[in-house]
Amino acid sequence: MKQQTLNVALVQTSLIWENPRKNRAHFSKKIAALTKDVDLIVLPEMFTTGFTMTPQHIDGIEGQNTIEWLLKSAKNSSAAIMGSILFFEDGFYYNRLFFAEPDGKLCQYDKRHTFTLAGEDQVYKGGNSHLIVDYRGFRINPMICYDLRFPVWARNTQDYDVLIYVANWPSPRIKAWDTLLKARAIENMSYCIGVNRCGKDEAGYVYSGHSAVYDCLGEQLVFSEDETVLFATLDKEHIKRTRNKLKFLEDRDSFNLKL
Repeated sequence: MKQQTLNVALVQTSLIWENPRKNRAHFSKKIAALTKDVDLIVLPEMFTTGFTMTPQHIDGIEGQNTIEWLLKSAKNSSAAIMGSILFFEDGFYYNRLFFAEPDGKLCQYDKRHTFTLAGEDQVYKGGNSHLIVDYRGFRINPMICYDLRFPVWARNTQDYDVLIYVANWPSPRIKAWDTLLKARAIENMSYCIGVNRCGKDEAGYVYSGHSAVYDCLGEQLVFSEDETVLFATLDKEHIKRTRNKLKFLEDRDSFNLKL
């Protein structure tokens, strides 16, 4: 089903440390309380645990439990739901994003750039593949937190319409988050969405939200520092009209990454 607009809900909230069951219940209430019809619901990075570097504290079955919850929630809400979780598979831990659609389709993306400053690279296995989701007429490129600092990885060579980052991005570096989200929108001539958490985690990090949506000219459509759900409508015609007028993507560099 192709649409000319896509209604998106950004769920900015605090997380319960290393407790998948309680976090799923928390997000179930948030989703059930939505008062607007939406096509896509975006949750933060590691939304069932917080940004933990001790994944061994979590039962490995919780990843599958969350997949089942995502699929059920997407079906019940008639909206796709996406966010990343701690996931255990074949002896490795991953910071893995899932995109669950109402019809039962499920896609995944493993965080490419694990956050070395926090030692994530020593705990979680990184990915090496992009994910482009074709959903209701929009091509969506989902990424995770630290990926935001690497523009080559996000370069729009696949003609996507929407770039989405889910994150646990702490307050001391929040100006970089704001600046880079806007830059990714402008340079890729796409909508750019960032969904961050808020509150404080058990590792002592403070998060100030700043979830936002930028259009392909870098205009900020929504923004908040509070615990809230933000709503935005993405317009396919706006993308088409802007790219036809400003043909910057036609001049992009052509190169391949070494993976």
